[in-house]
Amino acid sequence: MSRSSSTIVKLGLLQTACSADAAANLKKTLAFAERAAKQGAQIICTQELFRSQYFCQSEDHDNFQLAEPIPGPSTKAFQKLAKKYSVVIIASLFEKRASGLYHNTAAIIDADGSLLGIYRKMHIPDDPLFYEKFYFTPGDLGFRAWQTRYGKIGVLVCWDQWYPEAARLTAMQGAEILFYPTAIGWHPKEKAEYGTNQHGAWELIQRSHAVANGCYVAVPNRIGLEQPIGGDGLEFWGQSFVAGTSGQLLGKASVDKEETLIVPVDLAKVDVTRTHWPFLRDRRIDAYGGLTQRLLD
Repeated sequence: MSRSSSTIVKLGLLQTACSADAAANLKKTLAFAERAAKQGAQIICTQELFRSQYFCQSEDHDNFQLAEPIPGPSTKAFQKLAKKYSVVIIASLFEKRASGLYHNTAAIIDADGSLLGIYRKMHIPDDPLFYEKFYFTPGDLGFRAWQTRYGKIGVLVCWDQWYPEAARLTAMQGAEILFYPTAIGWHPKEKAEYGTNQHGAWELIQRSHAVANGCYVAVPNRIGLEQPIGGDGLEFWGQSFVAGTSGQLLGKASVDKEETLIVPVDLAKVDVTRTHWPFLRDRRIDAYGGLTQRLLD
């Protein structure tokens, strides 16, 4: 079906806590997606890797058993729900592409239930308790945008959110909304000293992507303290949000509550913003060749 004629679109961001029970996590996320649809959401996005606790806190081969193919059971369930409620759904999954080949992948499902495509996380972190390089092969599909029934969207995943190049290349394909499924939080022992600055930087960099590209940015994050390997674990900070085309906060969830954050956005403002703040016009593409190098001497 062609795109809706209305320029007002309601976004639904799903913010939940995750247990060690993958089936229960899927059931909960489907219920939250259905709740968002009944509240009028037209484009619904899950948090990153919602089917499990954040297993990248350790390097454990047993965790590869959490992965699934795409298409697979999760995409099938969300396709059924998308078709039933005529909603677009972005589902963040641990993809088993082949034996020994795994990706951190987002599936994009249109409002007719069709699987439009997938985005494989391009930037893979490796930090204390975020040992993603052990699990995920870097994405090989590049940065992409999809025309859905309710607007043209781009999808990136968590660590991608720190890179202006990723946002720019996605926006350059016409994306009106950038979605960032996320799993980020504090090391509990660091929270008192660094917590405010860490969260502030995370929100600020993504709001700046909205400004620089004249588009909307939507970021669902999980909540809860997760200690799958013992120790202090990670305290996920929630605070899912939607930023407007000038970077303003249009909606923000709590730190510690499960929520469906419903935020209406006017896609007509993308054209207005980009016309009055013509950053795309004034880019000096003839002078940016150095961006393809690791470092300039």
